[in-house]
This record gives sequence, C-alpha cells and structure tokens, in this order.
Amino acid sequence: MTAAPALVRPRQDRVIAGVCAGLARRFGMSASLVRLLFVLSVLLPGPQVIAYIVLWIIMPSD
Repeated sequence: MTAAPALVRPRQDRVIAGVCAGLARRFGMSASLVRLLFVLSVLLPGPQVIAYIVLWIIMPSD
C-alpha cells in the first residue's frame, strides 16, 4: 500500500494559488474537475471562498 501524496500547492499547474491543483493531486482527481466543482460550489451559499483563502494560507508550496 502506497502513501497518499502530501497536501501541497504545486508550483506548476496553478491558476490562482494552486489550492485546487493541490487538492486534486492529493485525492487523485483532475485539477480541472476540482476547479469546476469549486466554481459551481461558489454559486451555493456557504463559506467556500473563506475555505479557499484559509487553505491558501495553510497549505505549503511545493
């Protein structure tokens, strides 16, 4: 059994801060899919933008 990749913001494949790309890499998903899901989630009420900013601050850069 292999270890999951670390939760970091990659230097390549960044659009804004690399949060979506880092989450996609960590969970084995497409970065485009994670970005699309995030954009769609912003249309719903909730703290999505705040969560993105918090992850931007706490996730280390690759």
